[in-house]
Amino acid sequence: MTDQSIPAPIQTFIDATNAGDNEGFVAVFTDNAYVRDWGREFNGHEGVASWNRTDNIGVHMQFELISCEATGPGPESYALTIKATSNRFNGTGTMQITLRNNLISRLEIG
Repeated sequence: MTDQSIPAPIQTFIDATNAGDNEGFVAVFTDNAYVRDWGREFNGHEGVASWNRTDNIGVHMQFELISCEATGPGPESYALTIKATSNRFNGTGTMQITLRNNLISRLEIG
């Protein structure tokens, strides 16, 4: 997969995580974004920032994108396979991402 085939917000999500860029990470989400991580739910920028502190950049997460596929029904839904390494979580898993207005409106893990 080339970077050109990855929607810009998804690439920013990965790049900001890998760079430890907290502000850039939160900024790629809509104001009313929804994150669900194995049953735990987070809402809005405040929720995204909280999840980021405990489960993403806060644990020195690094993502390697394995695949990114449009899933429909519209052009804004994607399934990602990610290899994750951090101080807390390690392994390969999937994420579902929904985009709206060139930002992430929904992120679901697990």
